Amino acid sequence: MFRFAIRFVAALTLAVPLLTGVAAAQSDDADAVDDIPQITLPSLPLDKLFDELAVSPDEAHSARFEAEILKRLHSSGSATTDLLLSWAIEAMNKKRHTDALDILDQVILLDPDFAEGWNKRATVHFLMKEYGKSIADIQHTLALEPRHFGALSGFGMILRDIGKDHLAVDAFRKALAIHPKLKNAREALESLEAKIDGESI
Repeated sequence: MFRFAIRFVAALTLAVPLLTGVAAAQSDDADAVDDIPQITLPSLPLDKLFDELAVSPDEAHSARFEAEILKRLHSSGSATTDLLLSWAIEAMNKKRHTDALDILDQVILLDPDFAEGWNKRATVHFLMKEYGKSIADIQHTLALEPRHFGALSGFGMILRDIGKDHLAVDAFRKALAIHPKLKNAREALESLEAKIDGESI
């Protein structure tokens, strides 16, 4: 059924709104964001957004720039590709990993230069404990967008899970150099550093 639907939608040329799931990530910080002087983020180039993310003074400020960056990263410029990505995210959220992989294979086939297609497939492989495949897709993601903090953090998690603690530390540090307020990377890094320090005593 999914393969038929994918072939059908690939022929469409209608402009379909992108459903990225970013709104859910924004909701936790909504109240704090209201107190920040408004900047028209959509008018800023991506490089400037990353620059601001790297120097964000607090989590609320950081969340606004992170949300806009994620919105850009989730946009391929193609209505068909973006719709397929939204379907893959929906399948991931419902833990239909095989369906998500089928859809993401089509996303990558349609647009092999779309970094988020590779990143989402890396995430599905990670959830399925297919670490080798996940690492390969992360490498593609970072080749296309080296500042992809989510891919770097995911790489750190894989390295941690397979016992490569020192390499994992490097990956988390790289993610935090781009996004210093990235909570999961910060917590993972602190835990690993404490573990390594304890082992060295």
